[in-house]
Amino acid sequence: MIVKFIDFLRDRLTLVIRCCIGVLALLVLWDALFVSKEHAHTMVEHIPGFWSLFGFAACVIIIIGSKWYGHQGIMTREDYYDD
Repeated sequence: MIVKFIDFLRDRLTLVIRCCIGVLALLVLWDALFVSKEHAHTMVEHIPGFWSLFGFAACVIIIIGSKWYGHQGIMTREDYYDD
């Protein structure tokens, strides 16, 4: 059953991406209009969607750093121990 659902979503990938972008836009709009910012600890927390952008940037940095670290030595050729 789960495989059929995954195949269903994979066949409609553009719709899934558009729905995810729409949900994210609604969340940022909700944050901008309805979440009280009077108890924010720093000035940047007053920017709508700051934590969303911060989390996305941190995720991108972690992925790029992991790929760089992997290519620097963790990933070796398959016949490394044959020599």
